[in-house]
Amino acid sequence: MAHTLGLIGLGKMGGNMARRLAKGGIQAALLDQDTALAVTVARETGGAAALDLPELVAQLTAPRVVWVMLPSGAITEQTLEALRGLLSPGDTVVDGANSNYRDSVRRAANFEAQGLHYVDAGVSGGIHGLAHGYCLMVGGTEAAVAQVAPFLRVLATGRGQEGDGSSGWLHVGPAGAGHFTKMIHNGIEYGMMAALAEGLSLMKAKNEFDIDLAHVTELWRHGSVVRSWLLDLTAEQLQGDANLDDIQPVVADSGEGRWTALESVELGVPTPVMTLALMSRFASQGKDEYASKLLAKMRQGFGGHAVAKK
Repeated sequence: MAHTLGLIGLGKMGGNMARRLAKGGIQAALLDQDTALAVTVARETGGAAALDLPELVAQLTAPRVVWVMLPSGAITEQTLEALRGLLSPGDTVVDGANSNYRDSVRRAANFEAQGLHYVDAGVSGGIHGLAHGYCLMVGGTEAAVAQVAPFLRVLATGRGQEGDGSSGWLHVGPAGAGHFTKMIHNGIEYGMMAALAEGLSLMKAKNEFDIDLAHVTELWRHGSVVRSWLLDLTAEQLQGDANLDDIQPVVADSGEGRWTALESVELGVPTPVMTLALMSRFASQGKDEYASKLLAKMRQGFGGHAVAKK
């Protein structure tokens, strides 16, 4: 059976995207480094598992669309380059990873030089996209986006009309604009998460009031100015474990917060909230330990203050 879409990378998001597509009547050819996973998802969705890139491409009808959902960086670069040698003019590749938008601009030029289309798709929705749909920020030419639009419609939330964002997907601009928009989205996300975490931490520290954070976050979900999906998730987590005693205070960063901060410097646009939120994540990763040790020694040097020893 020939398929109209190939999907590479069936991790937390890619696998659920295949499942949502299947619910919308689209069975994809599937490829993952874990062949057993590809076979399992293919059985679930009615798709077909491929063993390698040539087999995946061979399973598709022209004009082909191949959607890549791999981690940004070397693996995405290598896969896209391999596809560039396997596809034919008129085919389209979609990069759904959190790639740097500058890489997307470069890749699009390389693809277009061979008569191939390139679309960069910023994908938001996480593990909940299967049930609720994804928010898709798409960059590329009109022709390229038109070729992938049938898949975008199924993957997106689909709650409004196309063209103004209310449908859950939007063609935001030329190649690179999709990943640029997603980069800024993630920078904003950093700031919103930090504000919620800091505010709740302040309330927790006010011991004499003994405020129930689970109840407060539930309260804020109903009519407050700060209600949001992030607040919903926070409230749900606190209902189960308000103290978080078994959680290490370490927060990773995916890279897009760094790119956002660098972009703000290059454009001369101040982004203090997003940048400080990124710095807080670095601090949680232990990257301020040496600086903190120096601060302690400075205080000891000028004021004779005690220094805590290990």
